[in-house]
Amino acid sequence: MSSSTAQSSKSQGWRFLLSRRWLGYIALLVVFAIACGFLSSWQFDRRDQRVDQNNLVATNFDAEPQPVDEVLPELDSFAADQEWFPVLLEGEYLVEEELLVRARPRDGMPGFEILTPFLTDDGTVFVVNRGWIATGEEQDLPDHRPAAPEGPTTVSARLKPGEPEIPGRGAPEGQIATIHLESFAAALGEDRTYTGAYGLLRSESANAETGALVPKPEPTEGNHLSYAFQWIIFAIIALVGLIYGLREEFRERNEDDPRVVKSRERDRLRAARAKKTDADYEDELIDSQG
Repeated sequence: MSSSTAQSSKSQGWRFLLSRRWLGYIALLVVFAIACGFLSSWQFDRRDQRVDQNNLVATNFDAEPQPVDEVLPELDSFAADQEWFPVLLEGEYLVEEELLVRARPRDGMPGFEILTPFLTDDGTVFVVNRGWIATGEEQDLPDHRPAAPEGPTTVSARLKPGEPEIPGRGAPEGQIATIHLESFAAALGEDRTYTGAYGLLRSESANAETGALVPKPEPTEGNHLSYAFQWIIFAIIALVGLIYGLREEFRERNEDDPRVVKSRERDRLRAARAKKTDADYEDELIDSQG
């Protein structure tokens, strides 16, 4: 057998890529890269949402309060860009209709939020969240509930969207599972109760005790940007690993290929240079100088 025939019998080229094993590797890489791209895009979207929320808080939180009927012309009015915007209410609290929304942890402590409907002078009802109170020491109720002021009161509250009702989640008498405004409307009158938004108490004209009010959210973007880049890096690492595996198997299956021989020689020389000591380099320098 001639040397050229022997070389061709040992050299397989890239035909091994058509094997089931390597086709599986490539398909797995494609699926993994698509998943990484999706997750990276999702993290970019989450970061954009946080930036938008930060801008919304910066714009609305300390804005000048406006009458509620001007900001919310209809009972079910509410737009996403109105969140945190303060509204003014003139009227009185419906203290007898007050409810506690349960399962509201804060700073690692279980507690409740006080929801007190407010009857405005024009006859509409707006639900006000008068703050957070802790669960009692010995029972699943607060030890003390701050009383809402009675009589004519001026209230400023920041808008928040209502919450959905959770099927199957109930609450004892005088409590509610979520801030489901339609439940208030069913009890207080659908033709007069605001269902698009409720309000986080900002201030009251009466000097009354309240629960812990919601502070201004700190602007933060979280770790979404770094997570987005991490998913891209994972995809690149997987690609580099596949390319390295391809290279090694090609070299193993094509030992007599001139490119493989030349590549192995470069690797051998590089390894030899890496193992040289300072004394070796000094000897070479002396030899080169005669």
